[in-house]
Formats: sequence, structure tokens, C-alpha cells
Amino acid sequence: MVGLLTYAAGAQEIKKDLQDIRQDRQEIRQDTREIRQDRRELRGDRQDLREAVKSGDQERISEARQELRGDRRELREDLRDRRDDGRDLRQDRRELHRDLRQRRGR
Repeated sequence: MVGLLTYAAGAQEIKKDLQDIRQDRQEIRQDTREIRQDRRELRGDRQDLREAVKSGDQERISEARQELRGDRRELREDLRDRRDDGRDLRQDRRELHRDLRQRRGR
């Protein structure tokens, strides 16, 4: 009886590991989409700043620089999120492999 309970717990752990991996992959895809969008916004912000500098309007230049700083900050945050999600994915894979090794060892 105890052997069956241990086996079921191992299967549950493996199932949870697989769900965690699936969730991590979804989060990485979402982060990647956000990074792509941030980079597009940065290109537009740089263009806006160039046009503002050409026009010589100090207020417009200031706004363009502020927008550029904000979008750079968002990009850094999204890159950090993706890096953290990648770390989580690697950890979940290690846990899955450990659980599979334990299950085979029985």
C-alpha cells in the first residue's frame, strides 16, 4: 500500500513539474512579445527626438527625451522579467529530471 502512495506522489510531482514548465514557457513568450513592442516604441521615440531636435522646440525635445527614458526603463524591466522566467524554467526542468530519476530508481 505504501508503495502505491509513493508512486502516485511521484506522478503528481511530475505532472506539476510539467505544468510549471508549460507556464514558464508561456511567460517567456509573453515577455518576448513585450520586449519586441518596447523596441518598436524605442525606434519611434528616437525618431521623435530627432524630429524635435530638428525643429528646435525645447519643450518637445524634453518630452521626447522623457518618453525615451520611460520606454528604456520598460525594456530593462521586461528583459529582467524574461531572464527571471528563463531561470524559473531551468529550475523546473531540473526538478522534473530529478523527479524522473527518482521514479526510475524505485
